[in-house]
Amino acid sequence: MTDTYMPVAPASNGGVFGGDMFAWIILLFLFAGNGFGGGFGGNDTYPWIMNGQNEINANTNNAFRDASIDAGINGINAQLYSNMINGMQNTFNAQTAVTEGLTDIRAQLAQCCCDNRMATVQTQNIVQAEGAATRLAIQNQTQQILDKLCEQEIEQLRSANVALQNQLNMANLSASQTAQTAQLEAFIRSNTPAAF
Repeated sequence: MTDTYMPVAPASNGGVFGGDMFAWIILLFLFAGNGFGGGFGGNDTYPWIMNGQNEINANTNNAFRDASIDAGINGINAQLYSNMINGMQNTFNAQTAVTEGLTDIRAQLAQCCCDNRMATVQTQNIVQAEGAATRLAIQNQTQQILDKLCEQEIEQLRSANVALQNQLNMANLSASQTAQTAQLEAFIRSNTPAAF
């Protein structure tokens, strides 16, 4: 991994060591190629400074790396949490849909039972009404037949009665004629002179 160096910003007026010029001098001293041992990189006069800078760079890089890893982990956690919430919501929605479906099925079954009961009652009413109408029709037809038979019998009795009356009248007439004939013969005998 390439070492990354953080630039050092000079202090502002009235800053460390009493002003900007002094900070520039220190920077020139530290980064110059010559003077007081050749500065950094020329020789190892101040190895502890380089070690410290390397540690600072490593710590900074590690911090950026850890922050990036933490951000990735947080993103993964957020995505997992979001997926988990979405999964739970989908499961809840599916359970709600199933519950609503079962409720609808129960309602349909209840309605079906009510409809079947109503249809059964209506069928019974129709059968009873048709049975009553059939019985009434049979009774009416039976009565009509009985009335017709009765009329025929009455007519036969009338005819027989008329025939008997005619016979009686003829018998009475015959008897009356016989009686009148006998009376006439008796009258004639009584009024006729006796023979010699």
